Amino acid sequence: MEQIAISKFKATCLAVLERVRKTGKPVLVTRFGQPMAQIDPPAPQARPTSWIGSFKGSAQILGDIVSPASDEDDWEVLRS
Repeated sequence: MEQIAISKFKATCLAVLERVRKTGKPVLVTRFGQPMAQIDPPAPQARPTSWIGSFKGSAQILGDIVSPASDEDDWEVLRS
């Protein structure tokens, strides 16, 4: 496991975090040689097996969804 002094970690924090994310290898942050923190890569995201049905229960129908949103007399196309 790679070790890095806390002062160097403070100066290069974002780069270290990005390296851990890309390589998947943890980094041990030390202070005076003693471990202070361990930076581990994130756990892999579980992907759904199928996207079909992934939005189930996320919407709510309010009112009539079949009839036009405005009166048919307001439509210029139907006037001729």
